[in-house]
Amino acid sequence: MSKEVKEVKTVEQRIDRIYKLAIEHFGEVRFVGIKKHKKELWVAKIQFDEFASLIAEGKNATDALKKLRNRLNKIVDRYNMV
Repeated sequence: MSKEVKEVKTVEQRIDRIYKLAIEHFGEVRFVGIKKHKKELWVAKIQFDEFASLIAEGKNATDALKKLRNRLNKIVDRYNMV
């Protein structure tokens, strides 16, 4: 019996995935990015226009991006239910 090895995604791959999902749903996205904020906090952000954005915080870059993707997925799912 062989175990399937799960591919580890890079931060860039995660950002690309979030960007593509946001573009598909919202149509226009200024940027998707991540930065280290203070000493132990990472912030992932999608900027739609000058005022609208989605933000998620995490202990590391991967955690912040996962939380941001989950928030985006919830918005898309709610929209699709209507």
